[in-house]
Amino acid sequence: MQESENGSSLRSRRTALGLGAAAAAGGLGLGALAFRPAEEQVEFLTQKVSRASKPSKLKITDLRVAVLAGVPFTSPIVRIDTNQGISGWGEVRDDADKRYALELKGRLLGENPCNVEMLFKRLKQFGNHGRRGGGVSGVEMALWDLAGKAYGVPVFQMLGGAYRRKIRLYTDTTESEDPKVYAQRMKERVDMGFTFLKMDLGLEIVQDLPGAVVGKSLWDGNLQQYDGAPGGYGMTEHGLTMVQITDKGLDAMAEYVEAVRDAVGYDVPLGMDHFGHFDVNTAIRLANRFERYNLAWLEDLVPWFRTDDWKEITKAVNVPTMTGEDMYGLEAFRTLVDEGAVDLVQPDPATAGGILETKRIGDYAREQGMAMPLHYAGSPIGAMASAHIAAATENFVCLEYHASDVKFWNDLIAGGEPLLKDGFYHLTDAPGLGVELDEKVMAEHLAKGEKLFAPTKEWNNSPAWDRTWS
Repeated sequence: MQESENGSSLRSRRTALGLGAAAAAGGLGLGALAFRPAEEQVEFLTQKVSRASKPSKLKITDLRVAVLAGVPFTSPIVRIDTNQGISGWGEVRDDADKRYALELKGRLLGENPCNVEMLFKRLKQFGNHGRRGGGVSGVEMALWDLAGKAYGVPVFQMLGGAYRRKIRLYTDTTESEDPKVYAQRMKERVDMGFTFLKMDLGLEIVQDLPGAVVGKSLWDGNLQQYDGAPGGYGMTEHGLTMVQITDKGLDAMAEYVEAVRDAVGYDVPLGMDHFGHFDVNTAIRLANRFERYNLAWLEDLVPWFRTDDWKEITKAVNVPTMTGEDMYGLEAFRTLVDEGAVDLVQPDPATAGGILETKRIGDYAREQGMAMPLHYAGSPIGAMASAHIAAATENFVCLEYHASDVKFWNDLIAGGEPLLKDGFYHLTDAPGLGVELDEKVMAEHLAKGEKLFAPTKEWNNSPAWDRTWS
């Protein structure tokens, strides 16, 4: 015991002597050090500690965007550079305009990216619902990535820590006109390790069946909901189309659900989406017809902003209802939650406002006992941003994985370590979002006419007076 104490005492003296010598070598004595500001004391005493950066002196020097194609849609990737050689990654919503992020550059240059919330509040007015929320959201993700790298911790830790590190994913598959083929494709997803599924089932799959759909002739026989022609069916709000599904049509659609249930069983939750554009009455009839299949949710039956319509549907059916992927900011979700309009909320972090705003949405829903799946369909960057939200939010259920058929998706990650294993993302202690992209691979998958992080000097200045009050 005495020897241990003596050894400890000797080590203490050596440490003190070593520190004194180091201080002398640096031109600063221990006595003088005691009277220096606290920040200088900490900086001196921790000068040999490995750190990614000095967070208090971190400044944004550049913002650039590279637009990828086929991941599975177009994905504008944001890269924010700093004066200390570290960069942060973010992602604008799939199929959104890269300029939604670029217009924010002049408002960020020279700022410390670690002040994430302050910068988000400054930028929030430049986002909106749908893809317009993508710029603010993508930049906010990149700020969190930078903050995590600067402090050497993962983003979920800065959000309050993890409820989980295994992030459950849900996935879908391409449709087929043959119910058995559709069911087999869904079964293959289960065989890949996925434990949660979603199937798209639009009324266009039965539109050519005589007597299945009312009102098809009003739209020249084209009920493709992603037809973006002005004034077309796909661009007309649900309650205005005068399209209805008959009992025959509902029975035909139900054949697909029944085939999938027969193939995957009932141990695997199954949600449904992309039904088409029709009114509240038809939505209720559809939900009642599918009740027997114990679906996890019916998604986006009507536009998210039709709160009264959602309340009517939710009260009339015994299948969980859900919306939210096109909603921006907590304020919009607060109305939906307070009104009890749906059973589940499903924000997309790349539209909702990024990482912290999406967590706030989840926390607010949790107060009302409401669960939160997450919508997402893009690159590994947005996927990891979403995964950190999922880790830190109590009422998270599952996160969308929309890249099962994108062969190069994981190749985008520098180092090549698979993100996905047995239907889950597995978060580590890596700082920030925990992933870096391989710019050589990115260059192979740029959208037509795009360059890899081309200079953006034309966006350096911000001449506007942004204050929204007087």
